[in-house]
Amino acid sequence: MYTELKQELYKLGHRKLPWWIISFLILFMIFMGLAMGRDYSKLLVMTCYDSSQAIMLILVVVGSTIFSMEFQNKTILMVMYRASNKGAVYLAKFITIFIYNVFLHLVAMLVTIFFNTVPILVNPVAWSTTYEYQQSLFINMIATTGVDIVTSTLIISLICLTSCLINSDTIVIVVNALIIFMGSTLSVNLLNANIGPIKLIRWNPLNMLNLTTQYYNYATYHLTSMLSSTQLLIGTLCYTAIFTILGYLIFRRKSF
Repeated sequence: MYTELKQELYKLGHRKLPWWIISFLILFMIFMGLAMGRDYSKLLVMTCYDSSQAIMLILVVVGSTIFSMEFQNKTILMVMYRASNKGAVYLAKFITIFIYNVFLHLVAMLVTIFFNTVPILVNPVAWSTTYEYQQSLFINMIATTGVDIVTSTLIISLICLTSCLINSDTIVIVVNALIIFMGSTLSVNLLNANIGPIKLIRWNPLNMLNLTTQYYNYATYHLTSMLSSTQLLIGTLCYTAIFTILGYLIFRRKSF
């Protein structure tokens, strides 16, 4: 397992895409700062300039190259030949994407700290300022980042699952991008359609994508998700485990 993880991290670190695509994240944060203006300085800092969706999209693009592209180019054959077992390969790829996920969130926090220090996009706000949940702004940023890591890990599990089902990295990117940008809306439409018991439908996996946004805007998104933040957290963790296991079962039975 250690050898497989080391190889995956080496491959990720020596690819150009995972590094230059970080510029997209920073540009997105700058755009959000300009779009929302100085009146939302605290909210921008708490959410790391609303970097959540940008990070998820980056994970989809980079994650698809780790799975689907290797299937597509048949380079997975060499990986499997050198590996001790399929489980080690699958888990190493999952952990590699997760580590990259944490790295992207750290970059977002560092950029946020810089923007909140230099008065370019927003008016600097004291980190000790009390904001949401009667906590300091700094704790708000750390907590929101932690919650978003959980939400984005759900996306990672979906990347692994869809990549094992579909060999085309382009299709995997399109499918998961649609889930990211339209998942919450589809869930709302499903809940408003009154099809079946609402108490059961509100636990659909697309609804779990509201976890991060509901954390920093509970009053609005609680009405949308019809679940508490704790329930969304539990649902997100459960679906992450389910999709990860399903992906592994498909990967294990996949012929290379």
